[in-house]
Amino acid sequence: MQLTGDRFTAETASFGNDLSTLPNFPAEIRAPAGTLPGVSSFQLHFADHDILTPGDAPDVLVAMNPAALKANLADLPKGATIIADTAEFTSRALKKVGYTSNPLEDGSLASYKVHAVDLTGMTMKALEPFGLSRKEASRSKNMFALGLLSWMYGRSIDGTVTFLQSKFATKAAIRDANISAVKAGWNYGETTEDFAVSYQIKPAPTPPGTYRNITGNTALSYGLVAASRQSSLPLFLGSYPITPASDILHEMSKHKKFGVRTFQAEDEIAGVGAALGASFGGSLGVTTTSGPGVALKSETVGLAVALELPLIIVDVQRGGPSTGLPTKTEQADLLQAMFGRNSEAPTPIVAPASPADCFEMALEAARIAVTYRTPVFLLSDGYLANGSEPWAIPDVETLPTIDPGFATEPNHHSDDSAEFWPYLRDPQTLARPWAIPGTAGLEHRVGGLEKADGTGNVSYDPTNHDYMVRTRQAKVDGVDVPDLEVDDPTGDARLLVLGWGSTYGPIGAGVRRARRAGHSVAQAHLRYLNPLPANTGEILHRYERVLLPEMNLGQLAMLLRARYLIDIIGYNQVRGLPFKAEELADIIMKEDDQL
Repeated sequence: MQLTGDRFTAETASFGNDLSTLPNFPAEIRAPAGTLPGVSSFQLHFADHDILTPGDAPDVLVAMNPAALKANLADLPKGATIIADTAEFTSRALKKVGYTSNPLEDGSLASYKVHAVDLTGMTMKALEPFGLSRKEASRSKNMFALGLLSWMYGRSIDGTVTFLQSKFATKAAIRDANISAVKAGWNYGETTEDFAVSYQIKPAPTPPGTYRNITGNTALSYGLVAASRQSSLPLFLGSYPITPASDILHEMSKHKKFGVRTFQAEDEIAGVGAALGASFGGSLGVTTTSGPGVALKSETVGLAVALELPLIIVDVQRGGPSTGLPTKTEQADLLQAMFGRNSEAPTPIVAPASPADCFEMALEAARIAVTYRTPVFLLSDGYLANGSEPWAIPDVETLPTIDPGFATEPNHHSDDSAEFWPYLRDPQTLARPWAIPGTAGLEHRVGGLEKADGTGNVSYDPTNHDYMVRTRQAKVDGVDVPDLEVDDPTGDARLLVLGWGSTYGPIGAGVRRARRAGHSVAQAHLRYLNPLPANTGEILHRYERVLLPEMNLGQLAMLLRARYLIDIIGYNQVRGLPFKAEELADIIMKEDDQL
């Protein structure tokens, strides 16, 4: 189903529709087939106008078995279309998910437009000339369904045919069978009287440019490669595979020609240790992980704080605690990124708002890390990582230049000598000099023990320690981030809806619905979480009420209450799924009505 969704999405993107996707799949490599926990789904929302979410209520559900129907039926609006593979609705399959009768026959789906189609049988009939086994032939029913849906919505199948020719170039029988299945599905839609209606969705109006469909993990990978090129630093990724961050490692390994080196370490600690070592050696050190891996990396991140070297820690958040829900989304690692190290160990934190925004925030993470000589957390999540949307490929000439400003000569001069002091700071950024090991005259020692200001010698002096702690905090507090922008069209809103990370889309869609219903509502979104934009407090105090939806139990709300002494109204959900726009619209309108 993931492949089917990917191919339909690719054709939709090529056609020029705006789109948003929500892949949803089990954590097990071989999930129990036909069970509710084993359902794999791919939701796609596409339109001829700007959209922000994968949608709340699908208009069409393709159910390959009873489990898929039962798992998703509650999301369908009355009148929606259901296409069900009758071959899989056997007594055994129905009983496995708790059906006492066949819903395709017992009238329980009377409020939907049900198309009971023998997808498996027709696929096998179409593939008889290829001599495949029953099991092999039945695997192509997803391609038959793709062809049928492509006909229904006027999508071309040419790109899918080209894809199959490439993917199965060395397996002629499998290649030809899948191509035939796609075409058979298209032809069935064209000729059957069961599907009398097809739909045409025009391209969405977009600014001129070159676009492609992109997932958050791919955009983040490209952003890191771009940061490497814009800083003229070789990129080193030290990583241990973990869902849902592993695709970044896979993608980055393809870009050796851009000076990217990837190291699949034996564990999380080795991955971050190698990345920090690469930064010490003059590279852009990056490590990727999810929440459980951040816990293991924490000591080395603390070392990076003490060394004051650039390091990017990408945390693609997932449901927890412990191994929790590996393939489901959550944004509950904010406090871990903020405080999850011993002692006072501040780090900047940024969070992209959408899959495409992962590119820009990866660039920003690199800019901050290199400019201020500090580890930086980038908080993505499973929804952004696997979801996709159109991305306008930027002109490379417009990308910002990142200057590593390596130390090249001694920086401390006395009457009779010149020395290199590794902790003599830039007065503007408070960043210490970054000297590549082996540079003549700039030999220096680093380590986890507290450093003396300036010289970098090991120091146990209480006054020096207090000064260094405060200086490291001041450096992070002084990171240059843009002001928080507010969308308040009428200027008279009394309710501000605030968000961070991947809640941008659902909140934006909810705000749009509330405004269409006559409510005057303002919206703001935080992409910089530490330090917060300088005008954050002023904006929060400007409105009578602030609503903050989060996919956690109120982590950012707690930080904002403590810092700005304002009563933030939290709306929290930890279901492993993104918010629904209708749900947020109802909450927004309810809060506005109380003012």
